[in-house]
Amino acid sequence: MKVLVIGGSGLIGGDAALHLARLGHDVTIMSRKPPQAPALAALPFLAGDYINDDLGDGRLQGFDALVFSAAADIRNVPMDGSKTPEEVYREANDIAVPRALEAARDAGIGKVVYIGTFYPHVAAHRIGECPYVTSRANTDKAVRALNSDSFQVCTLDLPFVLGHIPGTEVPHIGALVAYAAGHIPDMPVFAPKGGTNHITSQSVAQAVAGALENGEGGKAYLIGDENLSWKDYLEQWFAAAGNPVELEVRDDIDHPLLPNVIMFAGAGATVSYDTPAEIRERLGNYDTGQISDKIREIVAAYS
Repeated sequence: MKVLVIGGSGLIGGDAALHLARLGHDVTIMSRKPPQAPALAALPFLAGDYINDDLGDGRLQGFDALVFSAAADIRNVPMDGSKTPEEVYREANDIAVPRALEAARDAGIGKVVYIGTFYPHVAAHRIGECPYVTSRANTDKAVRALNSDSFQVCTLDLPFVLGHIPGTEVPHIGALVAYAAGHIPDMPVFAPKGGTNHITSQSVAQAVAGALENGEGGKAYLIGDENLSWKDYLEQWFAAAGNPVELEVRDDIDHPLLPNVIMFAGAGATVSYDTPAEIRERLGNYDTGQISDKIREIVAAYS
């Protein structure tokens, strides 16, 4: 199958592209700039900006399937206040994503796996209250509304995703490794209240392949792996960095690396769920129980 991965230079899209290529698919990456990671740079590349480009110009023709792994989040909101979060999310998510999928449909692509977020499922009370959750819920509904017999669209709605592609460095992860190793002495050592579900990008890649093969059009699949408190999660990072510690849980101050501004389910919230066995089976029985090993792998790569 000829597969285009929009957002393929990032972690989730990149691991999906690599996994699909290993399975024998003909995979092309689309992003604004060519990927830097050697494994991704070895794949065919097609320049494209789904927000600003006219993807109906013919560049999407010839592909059988699309994996869409791109969206705006808080990192895309200008610090200078020139655009509000609502404006950024509406332009990049609510409007641009469905428009890109319409271009894919008109180009003859027959299958789409859209990478969404778990928040519309686990924090539905924030829809209409939190601009990010509202936008992602709107986008998820809009893309699945495009589903038809000839254009099958399903979504994989993900929790916090952990992974590493050699040749890429994520500043937040680098800071987390340094923090766990005790190399940032001025940063207070504690865990925030609450917790969430986590999954690795490799498990997501396996689910993407399963969804392309067996996903039900119009369906939104909430997937995940391990439920961990922030205390348990961070203590695994400290142990992997050779600096085991019993972390105090605090909610009187904001955590420097896991601040409340990214806790879209609410400050101190605990999000916990299990993906039903029948969904995992439909999605190819993606690997579970991967978080501890992935943390150790990432710490080794950044150390």
